[in-house]
Amino acid sequence: MRYLFILVCLVTSITLQAQHKVVGTVKDTSGRPLNGATVQADGGKQSAVSDELGTFQLERMPEGNHTLLVRFLGFADYRLTITVPVSEPLVIVLEETSTVTDEVIVQATRASESTPTTYVNVGRQVLQKQNFGQDLPLLLNWTPSVVTTSDAGAGVGYTGIRIRGSDATRVNVMINGIPYNDSESQSTYWVDIPDVASSTQSVQIQRGVGTSVNGAGAFGASVNLQTTAVQSDPYAELVAAAGSFGTQRYTARAGTGLLNDRWTLDVKASRITSDGYVERAASDLTSFYVSAGYYHNKTMIKAIAFGGHEKTYQAWYGVDEATLQTNRRMNYAGALYDNNGNITGYYPNQVDKYTQNHYQLHVSQELSDRWSLTASGHYTYGRGYYEEYQQGRTFASVGLPNYVQPDSTYTATDMIVRKWLDNHFYGFTFGLQYEGERSTIVLGGSVHQYSPAKHYGEIISAQLNGSIVPGYQYYDGHSDKGDRNIFL
Repeated sequence: MRYLFILVCLVTSITLQAQHKVVGTVKDTSGRPLNGATVQADGGKQSAVSDELGTFQLERMPEGNHTLLVRFLGFADYRLTITVPVSEPLVIVLEETSTVTDEVIVQATRASESTPTTYVNVGRQVLQKQNFGQDLPLLLNWTPSVVTTSDAGAGVGYTGIRIRGSDATRVNVMINGIPYNDSESQSTYWVDIPDVASSTQSVQIQRGVGTSVNGAGAFGASVNLQTTAVQSDPYAELVAAAGSFGTQRYTARAGTGLLNDRWTLDVKASRITSDGYVERAASDLTSFYVSAGYYHNKTMIKAIAFGGHEKTYQAWYGVDEATLQTNRRMNYAGALYDNNGNITGYYPNQVDKYTQNHYQLHVSQELSDRWSLTASGHYTYGRGYYEEYQQGRTFASVGLPNYVQPDSTYTATDMIVRKWLDNHFYGFTFGLQYEGERSTIVLGGSVHQYSPAKHYGEIISAQLNGSIVPGYQYYDGHSDKGDRNIFL
C-alpha cells in the first residue's frame, strides 16, 4: 500500500510538472487593451477572457503545440499556434472590422488616456472576483478615494458610496449613459437594482469633475456602468453562494452568443437574501436582466430591460455611542415602548418595499470612418412604500379631529402608516462624435422628464379608529421635474 501511494504521488507530480500557464495580452492596433476578448485553446478545451488590462491566463496547458483562437466583437478573429512551455507572455494584436460594438453606448461619457481627469476602469473579471452578492458600492470599496456604508452591516440592502468626501448626491451615476440618480434627492439607491454587478461589463469611476454630461453635476465623482456586452459564443452560468449572517445568493445567466453574426440575447435572474449584521436587518432582493441586440456592419440596435424588487427591514436609524459600547448590532427601528420608555418589543413589519423597472433602447450608426451617431431612449417606473408603527401620533398631525367619547377625548393613538412613492422617469440622449487623428469632438444632449411622481401617506390601521376609514390618505403630494442638456 505504501508503494502504491508513492507511485500515485510520482505520477501526479510528473503530470503537474508537464502542465504550464500561458499568459498574454490582447490589444488593438493602437495599443489599447481589449477587455472581454475570448481566448480559446484547441477548439474550446480551455478558454479565458481578457480583463480590463487586456491580460488573460490559460491554466494547466500541457506541453506541445496548441492552436489559440482569439475573438472580440468588432475585430477580426485571430488564430495562432504556440508551443508550450512559452518563454515569454504573448502579445496579440487584433485588427478592427466595420462592426459597431457596445462600447459606443458609453463612448461620449467615458474618459480615456488623453482625457485630463483622474479615473479608474474596473472590468468584468475583477467585479466577479469581488461579487459575493453585496451591492455595487462594496465591490468598488478598494478603488481610490472611495468610502462605503451599509445600513444592515453586511453589504446587502441599503448601501451608500462617498468619493473624495462627496456624498451620493454629488456622485453622478449613469447606466449605459442614462442617469440613475434619483431625480428628487439626487441620491443613488443601489438596493433597487440588486446584483447589478452580475449584469455589468465594466465600470469607470471618474474622481472629481470629469466627462459626466448627463444628469446632475458631478462635483465629487461620476460612476459610469456599462451592462453586459455581446459575447461571440454561447454561455450559461449558475452561481449559488452562502455566507455569514444568513446571506445567500442565487444567480443564473445565459446568452446565445452572436447568432448568424447579427443577433444576440442575454438573460439573468437573481435572488439575494440576508439576515444582516444589525438586528432584524433582513433583506429579500430579486432582480432580472434581459437584452436583445442586432449588430450588422455599421449599425447596432440594442434593447435592454432590467430591474429589481426589494423588501428590507428598516435599519437606518443609527445607534448612540453608549449603546454602541454594549450592543453594536442594536436596531431601534420598529421599537415599541411602555410608559417608562422601556422597549417591550418590535413591530415585525417595519419594512421598506419597492420595485423599480428600467427599459432602454440604444441605436448606434457609424456614418463614416470618422463620424458616428448614437441615440438612446429610456423609461423607468418605480413604486413602493415603507411601513412604520407610530406610537402616540396625534389625530391633528394627520388632519383628523380628536376621538371623542362620552367620558373622555383622545387626541392621539397608535397608528400603522405606509408612505408611498409612485414615479416615472423617461427621456432620450444623443451624441454625434468625430474621431480625428489628433482630436475628438462630441456634440450631444439629453431631454429627461420626471413625472408624475406621487407621494402619499396611508393609514392602514389604528388602535382608536375614530373617523379613520381604511386606506385614509393623510397627505398627498406630486413632483414634476424636467431636465434639458446640450454640450459640445
